[in-house]
Amino acid sequence: MGPLVNTLIVGAGQAGLAASYWLGRAGVEHLLLERRAALGGAWQDRWDAFCLNTPNFSLTLPGMPYDGPAPEAFMPRDELIGYVRHYAEFIGAPVRTGTDVTRIAPADGGFDVETTGGRWRARNVVLATGGYQEPKIPALSAHLPGHILQLHTNDYRKPEQLPDGAVLIVGSGQSGGQIAEELLAAGREIHLAVSTCPEAPRRYRGQDIIFWMMHLAQYGPDYGLNGLTVGQLPSPAARFMCNPLVSGAGGGHDLHLRELGRRGVRLHGHLETAADDGELTFSDDLPERLGVVERTFYQRMQPMFDSYIAATGMSAPASDRPRQDDWLPSEPARLNLGAANITSVIWATGYRLDFGILDIPVLDEWNYPRHHRGVTEHPGLYAVGLPWLTGHGSSIVAGVGRDAEYIAEHIAAR
Repeated sequence: MGPLVNTLIVGAGQAGLAASYWLGRAGVEHLLLERRAALGGAWQDRWDAFCLNTPNFSLTLPGMPYDGPAPEAFMPRDELIGYVRHYAEFIGAPVRTGTDVTRIAPADGGFDVETTGGRWRARNVVLATGGYQEPKIPALSAHLPGHILQLHTNDYRKPEQLPDGAVLIVGSGQSGGQIAEELLAAGREIHLAVSTCPEAPRRYRGQDIIFWMMHLAQYGPDYGLNGLTVGQLPSPAARFMCNPLVSGAGGGHDLHLRELGRRGVRLHGHLETAADDGELTFSDDLPERLGVVERTFYQRMQPMFDSYIAATGMSAPASDRPRQDDWLPSEPARLNLGAANITSVIWATGYRLDFGILDIPVLDEWNYPRHHRGVTEHPGLYAVGLPWLTGHGSSIVAGVGRDAEYIAEHIAAR
């Protein structure tokens, strides 16, 4: 059956390491299994010039909050990977790298865990594989001409990786917006299929918006402000909503689609169909889409921030006026890849959860474990680091520690 361990943590990214910290504090024997050859989590899949979209002050992994000289700066990818590796060393995390878990099944009141490095028995299992498990690429990608280079953002690294010619980016969330800006600066012609991910100001009322989100998530419930808790979501599907469209590149700044359009990015609606002759069709609702993108922050987030500032009596400058911009693109709803000299397509279409390793009926219709605060319906099985596990910050460095502490307490109590 393999060696016995009290708790196996599947994944040694920020979520798994945070769980390891709290389990270690509680004296619970545990082991982390990491499929990658080196630590650093999914940050290793970001492009070369990637910078964290949350300021350095949000790096609050338990026991080692950021204490460097630039709390308001945005950490570049390689430095962020180093931060994660240093944290693992700092807490003495018991990690086995290069060990891919292939099956988790119930056995004798615990679990039988099969991996590429052998089998284990465990009383508890913590799923800490994160929210960026499987790149999501639309089925219509199969209809594009074979000579077109197709990359998911997971595999994009730098402009030089792409063949000469124009680039179509599908999706305008954080990755799509930032890569569009990077390629534009590199002199590439860019077409961007616009989604409805909301824009947000990088700073609001004197602080980075992450400052307000962190405070609202941690202290808001004390004032009856629960907008960033999972219970306030309009539906379970909303757990997969886009993060605000901002950038950490170049010291951090706003990203506005209309401004990108004015700078030369050709904006289109939602990509609806593709044919093997290179003919694409987009939705013809681009003005409406841009309106949704620009209004959402002021409809959803701004009132929560203002209410929190008022409730706490915090000192903050007056509320900023919503940005006004009436510029509209004039791109047609049909586009031929050949005529536009588009030679590559980047799918900025996000990720889907993949818990195919689970031989346990605990997933809902969205492939999300059924749980309460990370404690799943199956005794001894836990989850941490998933989007909106308990709140908006559950999948990011700033918030994962709270959820990890709760499940570690639950495991220790068993």
